[in-house]
Amino acid sequence: MDAILLEYAWVLVVLIVLEGLLATDNAVVMAVMVKHLPKPQQKKALFYGLVGAFVFRFAALFMITFLVNIWQIQALGAAYLLIISIKNIYDKVTHSQKSDTNKKPRKQSGFWMTVLKVELADIAFALDSMLAAVALAVTLPELGDFHIGGINGGQFVVMLLGGMIGLIMIRFAARQFVVLLEKYPTLETAAFLIVGWVGVKLVVLTLAHPALQILPEAFPHSTAWKSIFWIVLLILAVGGYVLAVTKSRMKK
Repeated sequence: MDAILLEYAWVLVVLIVLEGLLATDNAVVMAVMVKHLPKPQQKKALFYGLVGAFVFRFAALFMITFLVNIWQIQALGAAYLLIISIKNIYDKVTHSQKSDTNKKPRKQSGFWMTVLKVELADIAFALDSMLAAVALAVTLPELGDFHIGGINGGQFVVMLLGGMIGLIMIRFAARQFVVLLEKYPTLETAAFLIVGWVGVKLVVLTLAHPALQILPEAFPHSTAWKSIFWIVLLILAVGGYVLAVTKSRMKK
């Protein structure tokens, strides 16, 4: 029993680290979505988004064996992230091309609409991280003789704890990204490019779904694809930060 509990503890640590890595791109999305709100509302929007995410992920864990078979959910998540990325970058480019005399402030979403967008973004991210959690949890020996949502109770608890801790990490990381975006406004374009790149990641996951198999099923989890994804993400993040800092210094 001690060996089993030690194995469970190790997988929980791995899940927390995994969620921490995934929290990076998730937090960027949350940050750019709430950035336009007043500071007190930013915190509230992130808090309500976190509460909704807890509820959604808890419910989704019960239905995971059903959800993983619906590739359309992953496709909708990918489309949502790509649309908000393209739309915001297009709006930003066209807005900057207008003359100063004709410039009008862009209409921003209200508080509750922003909360809804945060919730939808989290749903898009949730399947990716939950599938990774399932892949790790099912390797554990079964603990107890009860099952939840088609998954052993012990495995379910590990997945739930890992996911909840990951969400808390996303919440605090998102707040730090908001502060960074306020300091360097031009970093917003790079942030939306990252959002789009995460959308591409979900497209790859969808195309490799067993129901489609346009790409090999193992490809999204391969070392080659993961290396490409993180290298491009790093280039976008570092490149965007360097450009934003350079532009900020030039304006001084």
